Amino acid sequence: MSRRDSGNAVIEFIFVAVMILVPMVYFVTAVASVQRSNLGVSQAAREAGRAFATGESTADAVARARAAVRLALADQGLPDDADLRFVPADADCRSGQVAPVLMPGAVFAVCVVRHALLPGVPTLIAGHGITTIGRYIVHVDDFRTVKSS
Repeated sequence: MSRRDSGNAVIEFIFVAVMILVPMVYFVTAVASVQRSNLGVSQAAREAGRAFATGESTADAVARARAAVRLALADQGLPDDADLRFVPADADCRSGQVAPVLMPGAVFAVCVVRHALLPGVPTLIAGHGITTIGRYIVHVDDFRTVKSS
């Protein structure tokens, strides 16, 4: 080993470590951000469905569902930027919406759709980001009494 090469290994190690660790840390951060959004919308859909099914009237149930979505997203530290949709139980969340009705035996799906932006990626490149969807099937109890709205 010549005297001129001493200390180069440390510099090369730091350079390679930075080149590997920075993208890896970004990847972990991006995956965690998308996963947090996914957990948030799943929880929001479940809570919205439960809140709807326990409402007093259809108007009250829709208001309770919207409030449940806001609270569930806030629990995950997410902004209230999700879209709440009611769709037929056998349809996916991109299909046409139905008007939810709180009546005994009603069955439909509650969908919460949110666009998660990737951290550090400009909107011009990322577009709308990654769409996360939470879905929950609501079945209003067959024997419950409901006020007419």
